[in-house]
Amino acid sequence: MFKLGDIITMKKPHACGANRWEVIRLGADIKVKCLGCGHIVMIPRAEFNKKFKKVLTQADQVKTENEEHYLSKSQLMPPNFIKRNEE
Repeated sequence: MFKLGDIITMKKPHACGANRWEVIRLGADIKVKCLGCGHIVMIPRAEFNKKFKKVLTQADQVKTENEEHYLSKSQLMPPNFIKRNEE
């Protein structure tokens, strides 16, 4: 289906006119970044699955020099987990 760093397309374009999105967070909510204007949107997974159309480019095949707003995997931060001090 899709994974972190993939460039995808949705059924409808963004308000800026672009229809290329980068997946920058996966979980209960999916965070995507418009590659036209750089706007970031967080969508619940159920809603995202309805709006998702297809994967255009897989993460390992993206040419970052051609993408102005693309974040590489090294720039993506994994979620911070709170560690409790055990006493």
